[in-house]
Amino acid sequence: MNAALPGTPSVAPAPVSSDVTVTVGTGPLTIEEVVAVARHGARVALSDEAQAEIARSRSVVEALADDPIPHYGVSTGFGALATRHIPTDLRAQLQRSLVRSHAAGTGDEVEREVVRALMLLRLSTLATGRTGVRLETARAYAAVLSAGITPVVHEYGSLGCSGDLAPLSHCALAVMGEGPVRLADGTLADAATALRDNGIEPIVLAEKEGLALINGTDGMLGMLCLAIDDLRHLLRVADVSAAMSVEGLLGTDDVFAADLHALRPQPGQAAAAANILAVMANSPIRESHRTEECTRVQDAYSLRCAPQVHGGARDTVEHAVRVASAELASAVDNPVVTPDGRVESNGNFHGAPVAYVLDFLSIVAADVASMAERRTDRFLDAARNHGLPPFLADDPGVDSGLMIAQYTQAAMVSEMKRLAVPASVDSIPSSAMQEDHVSMGWSAARKLRRSVDALGRVLAVELLTAARGIQLRAPLAPAPATAAAIAALDAVATTAPGPDRFLAPDIEGARAAVVDRSVLAAVEAVTGPLN
Repeated sequence: MNAALPGTPSVAPAPVSSDVTVTVGTGPLTIEEVVAVARHGARVALSDEAQAEIARSRSVVEALADDPIPHYGVSTGFGALATRHIPTDLRAQLQRSLVRSHAAGTGDEVEREVVRALMLLRLSTLATGRTGVRLETARAYAAVLSAGITPVVHEYGSLGCSGDLAPLSHCALAVMGEGPVRLADGTLADAATALRDNGIEPIVLAEKEGLALINGTDGMLGMLCLAIDDLRHLLRVADVSAAMSVEGLLGTDDVFAADLHALRPQPGQAAAAANILAVMANSPIRESHRTEECTRVQDAYSLRCAPQVHGGARDTVEHAVRVASAELASAVDNPVVTPDGRVESNGNFHGAPVAYVLDFLSIVAADVASMAERRTDRFLDAARNHGLPPFLADDPGVDSGLMIAQYTQAAMVSEMKRLAVPASVDSIPSSAMQEDHVSMGWSAARKLRRSVDALGRVLAVELLTAARGIQLRAPLAPAPATAAAIAALDAVATTAPGPDRFLAPDIEGARAAVVDRSVLAAVEAVTGPLN
């Protein structure tokens, strides 16, 4: 996960990796390949098959250049101005003007990984040969990505229909040698200088090319791929934090038995329950109350029902994977050059399928975080934490312990609930009512990134709380996997009980250990790979 505080996107550099190359055009990109290029700086190459198909479809577009019959994007204006026929001598200007006028974003700078993802996904569509661009244009996109040059793109400017227009236009502008970019080390530079210094020739757009470079769902799809990667990881972390909470609150692991979950064969639920059992395995704390003297019949929902919530979230993520995979196999442009050589208008640029799952993922992220916050609150309440001090404080009254860490967690959960309100139902007509229904998928993606960021922070607070609560059970020892998680947290934060100390660095350290995946790695070194 590479997001800053909610509402303040990061522009930290993603160094180019010289030892990994993703080849575009041999088949649909995978989510893992998108993450490799966007987040880990992999280089990009075009396959021979893609180059041949690009050249073939370009010949179709060039054959239409002198056709007296108007063809959208080749010899006409755009959007509501599509009725104007553009003479041959103005068509290069038409494409330049399109990109310059549509590069109209504003607001905070979008994260580098998002821009790299959307450029890669636009290149993926170019590589299908369905857009009619020239080969040198596609090669320029691959070269810019491989050089680690990242156009400056802004937060606002896409309605998620007719493509992520402003974000993609800022990218096309940079490949034309105009506008600001970030270099591989994050330094701000002008595009012309950056291209020259990396031996890349700026493109001069020909017929159809300006439209082909900005007419896709690439921004929202890129953010969906990144969110899927993050959520697959964070849901395993949520299982770890839930297991630690059940253990530290003297809950039972009996409810996570596989035969109980087989009675309700939801796949994600079974996977989450198995993870929680694996983390709690061989826990002396758990064994200490597996006696007839234990009068508790069943645990609260936030403990007992964690597999149902985490599992439902998992299944939703896998639904999003299916949508993303279909979109990664798509050629999104308007008009398109069909395999049999026709140039046809269509509506495939509408972002609704992607927007819906982006909104859905914001809902499940908020709910997983909400349950984690409830488990944290139980730890801090002496009436419900089964023998631990109020707020896990060293000297309650003098010390406040983790009281305000839960406030911080609750504030983020409340924000996540607001972010769970769907963007995809909020269409606003544009382009003189020609584009009278839009998806708002970019907005759905932006709020999902903030929600995913907050989820990592919420889980970090639960991990810190559970780690302190478990250590207060001494001399009883925790499960080996729990002990490994606590050790990973202690490498970057202080989890041990004691007098009050400056708490924000511990929370930030725990968040870093969640985000860099060291907590999960430490647990899996004991349990083996979790589901």
